Amino acid sequence: MQDIQMSSSEVAIPIDSVGVKNLRVPLLVRDRENGAQHTVAQVEVGVDLPAAFKGTHMSRFVESLETFGEELDYHSLRDLLAQIQERLSARNAFISFTFPYFMTLPSPATKRKSRMNYEVTLTGALEDEEMSCMLEVCVPVMTVCPCSKAISDEGAHSQRAEIRLQINMSGFAWIEEFIEIANNAGSSPVYSLLKREDEKYVTEYAFANPTFVEDVVRAVAKQLSEHEKIDWYRVEVESFESIHNHSAYAVIESR
Repeated sequence: MQDIQMSSSEVAIPIDSVGVKNLRVPLLVRDRENGAQHTVAQVEVGVDLPAAFKGTHMSRFVESLETFGEELDYHSLRDLLAQIQERLSARNAFISFTFPYFMTLPSPATKRKSRMNYEVTLTGALEDEEMSCMLEVCVPVMTVCPCSKAISDEGAHSQRAEIRLQINMSGFAWIEEFIEIANNAGSSPVYSLLKREDEKYVTEYAFANPTFVEDVVRAVAKQLSEHEKIDWYRVEVESFESIHNHSAYAVIESR
């Protein structure tokens, strides 16, 4: 049958990336507590397209994923990207897996265990033979405003904030390590299950540890800069202000 995709393009401009997104696949990822955990990932995958060709073969991305086993690690990711390169006759290939990652947290006072889910994205890219990986983790925390606490006779405004870490690593590190770094940077971690004793503890702990968004981003950046397995990082903290009609944010990127 005629291969329209491989015909000449009317506009000879190369495309940086073309592919498919919003695919869902089962996934098995490494878990510090249990060894591994099953999850479901949303996938985006693409390749570069030379100026000479009209289009790419979209079905071949799905075919490559169908041959991919559920277990995601550095070696399986590299093999998948190499296969995509070969199937699509591409020089560059990338793929990202975005998935909920679950971690069991005991509540601070009653020690009731519950599962917190965190959004994680692992992106791999293969340019010719050079492989790169980036891990992104999003962690919600609670913050209490130091200024509000200092100027108020009673209370202070508090809110939820999101800490988003982007990391390039030189070796393996547990996802849990970065969740813990983020949880320790805010006024308090966020929990799924809290009894009354726990709510009292969290409220008092958070108000004893007020943090600006600037404090949070600096605390995370300090820990990441001291991590021996990290080559590069970017940290963004967004605070969803409770008494303002806007968010506050701060960003630090390693040099």
